[in-house]
Amino acid sequence: MLRFLWYVLLAVIVACLVVMAMANRDFVTLTLLPPALAEVAQFNLSVSLPLYFVALGGVAVGLLIGFFLEWMRESKHRSEVAKRQRQVRSLNREVNSLKGEKHRGKDEVLALLEESPKKAAI
Repeated sequence: MLRFLWYVLLAVIVACLVVMAMANRDFVTLTLLPPALAEVAQFNLSVSLPLYFVALGGVAVGLLIGFFLEWMRESKHRSEVAKRQRQVRSLNREVNSLKGEKHRGKDEVLALLEESPKKAAI
C-alpha cells in the first residue's frame, strides 16, 4: 500500500514538471558576464535555452551540490565507523586466538563442547 502511494506521489510530481515544462518553452539567453564587465574582459559566453531547462537545471545543480556537501559532512562519521569495524575485527581475532590457547592440548571434541553455548535443562 505504501509503495502504491509512493508511485502515485511520484506520478503527480512528474505530471507537474511536465506541465511546467510545457508552459515555459520560451527561450531565454543566459550570459556569463554582465555587459559592462564583458566589455572590460573582452570575453563573454552566452547560450539560449528553454526556460524550463534553466529552472530544472538549477534545481538539479542545487541538489548535486547539497548531496556533495552532505557527503563531505558525513565523512567523519564514515571514518569513525571504519575505525570501529577494524577494532571489532582485531578483537575478534584476539578472542579466537585466546580460545585456541585455552583449548591447547585438550581433546578436540571436549574443546568444541566447551565452546558451544550451554542450554538450560528443562
